[in-house]
Formats: sequence, structure tokens, C-alpha cells
Amino acid sequence: MKNSILFIAILSLLMTTSCQNKEQTVDEVIDSGKVDLMKERRQELNKEQRLLNTKISKLSKEIEAREDANSFSLVSVKKIETEKFVHYIEVQGDVETDQNILIYPEFSGVLDKIYVKEGDRVKKGQLLARIDDGGLSEEMAELETQLQLAETRFKRQKRLWDQNIGSEIQFLESETSYKSLKSNKNRLQKQIDKTQIRASFSGVIDSKLADQGQVVSPGQTPIFRLINLSETYIYAEVPEQFLNAIKVGTSVNVSISSMGLNFDTEIIQVANFIDPNNRKFMVKVGIPKDIRNLKPNLVALIKINDYTSDDTVVISQNVLQETSSGEQIAYIFEPKDDKVGTAKQVKIKTGKSLKGDIEVLEGLEEGQYIITDGARSVRDGEKLRVSEAIK
Repeated sequence: MKNSILFIAILSLLMTTSCQNKEQTVDEVIDSGKVDLMKERRQELNKEQRLLNTKISKLSKEIEAREDANSFSLVSVKKIETEKFVHYIEVQGDVETDQNILIYPEFSGVLDKIYVKEGDRVKKGQLLARIDDGGLSEEMAELETQLQLAETRFKRQKRLWDQNIGSEIQFLESETSYKSLKSNKNRLQKQIDKTQIRASFSGVIDSKLADQGQVVSPGQTPIFRLINLSETYIYAEVPEQFLNAIKVGTSVNVSISSMGLNFDTEIIQVANFIDPNNRKFMVKVGIPKDIRNLKPNLVALIKINDYTSDDTVVISQNVLQETSSGEQIAYIFEPKDDKVGTAKQVKIKTGKSLKGDIEVLEGLEEGQYIITDGARSVRDGEKLRVSEAIK
């Protein structure tokens, strides 16, 4: 027990002495005249000085780095990621239908009757109007009477001839007369048929272009416009340089702004003829069955997919630059930390472009940082800082 008390007392004394030594100033140590104490104090101060120098050096480097960073050019960067790139060519087309015609008369005369009005749906072969035949009907009635008599004579002469009664001349004359009148009737019937204006196909009377009582003539006086909108298409002309990229089945996006329509479809026909005047060829674009109420001659903007890459690097054309020798370059950011780094110039090879973006075939890799804002003012190897810390 006594030993324990003694140990505690000695420990307390040593701690008190140590605290007193630490509290002594340099002058107090010198005044003590103790050389050992002076050496000990000098050693302590040297150690403290080394620690302070280390801290001062660390602070100086950090201050210098931060002051330098604030003087670096400020840029924005974007991490490069591969993506799908779809290229389109844009052409203008028109909505059309294969069944959109003007109906002209085949017979000259007065338009005697009109049986339909605008907007009526009609079937193929339906009678739409009639032209005054100018007496052809009366002529037909007279001819039919003559034909009946000639037919009776012919049949009678044939029976007699089959029984070897009568002359051959009488039989041949009756036969010739009958066939001639029959031929005349057929010819006259064709003329009368031309006075009847019928629908060439099922559709809608879009407009009535002549009035009842008006004199009409073949090839000069249109009477109706007949349209069938059950099957509409879009026709467009495409420059010949895209001929190899376009075929039946090529994907197409169609926009008809006047109707607020946008839909995807495909090319259903590619013409084999190139117009020598404008070096273009015609394509026919299908319209889905659920797209209705399209009118002929509506203007459509057609985007034809001529190239697709499923996994490629795409950058903004604004960051693309060109050297005096014609080489294409861009600048990437090589980070030192999350805010500071250097600019590196890289040569690149590009592919197709679309709406401000361009495909990069060589020179850039996924995971790199492309300099966007400020790219045109940096130099190769220049120290930079980014506006937002990179991750």
C-alpha cells in the first residue's frame, strides 16, 4: 500500500515538474544557467520549428494551387458515351391517290340530265349524267324494227334452204341484210352508250364542273371530278446520290403539319427512271390504314432513314474544329482531380451529321471528357478548370 502511495506521489511530482518546464520561457531557461536544460529546450524548439515548417509548406502549396486554378481557363465538359445514331434525309412530297380523275364526255351535245351532286358516293358503273343523243334513240327504235323483220326473213330462208327449197341468192341476201342491220345496231348502241356518263370506279363526286343544259364536248368540257381516297400514297423526288441507300422497305417518318400528323411508315416503290432535268428519282411512300381524311396535294415532309449505327460516338458539331491542313480535331479534358486538368488535342474522323450532331468514327472513346463550352479558345496542354466537378 505504501509503495503504491509513493509511486503516485513521485508520478505527480514528475508531471508537475514537466508542466513547469514546458511553461518556462526561453529567457527563464537561460536565467537558470543550466546548460542541459538549455539544450533540451533548444531541441524542443527545433522539433516545433520542423513541424511548423511542414505545415507552412503544405499551406503554401495549397494556396498556390488554388490561386493557379482560379487563373486557369474555365470550360465545360461532357462525358463521352456511345449511343444509337440514325441519319435521315429530308425531302418534300405530295399526297396523291391513283384514283383521282376528271370525267369528260365522249359525245357532243346538251347535258340533259345530272343524277348526282357533289359529295355523293357512287359505285363503279353507276349512271352519273346523260347527254341528249340528238335523235339516236329514235333511230335505234326504227333500226330494231328493221332488224326484227330481217331476222324473220333470214330464219325463213334458212329453213327453206335447209330443205333445198328456194335459191341460194335469196338465202345469201337475207343473211347479209340481217347481219348488216345487226352490225348497225351494235354500232349505234355504242354511240348511245357514249351519251351516258358513268363512274369509272367507286368513289366520291368531289366536284361538279358542268351544269344541266350546258353543251359539252369530248376532251374539252370536264363534267365531274371523281376521287377514291381509300388508298392514298405520298410521292416524293429524291436526289440520285441517295439511290443506293433507298430501297423498298426503307423506314420513313412523315410529317403533315397542316393536319398535325406525324407517323412512321416505309417506302413501297422506288422508280427506275432518273429525271435528266433535275437528277432525281421518284419514291412512293405508303400511308397506314388508320391514317384517314388525307386530301390529294397535301404537302408532306418526309424523313428517309438512309443510315443507322447502333453503337457510336456522337458529338456536337460546335466542338469540331479544323486545322490549316484540313484535319479535323477536337479537345478532350484530361482530369487531374474533379475540377482541374489539361486540354489534349485529338485528331478525329467523322461520319454523317444531322441537326447539329455528327458521328465520330475514329479518335474519341467512351469515358473520355469532350470539352464543349470554351473548346475553341483552349490550346493543347493548357491547364483548365471545369465549371462543374466531374464524376
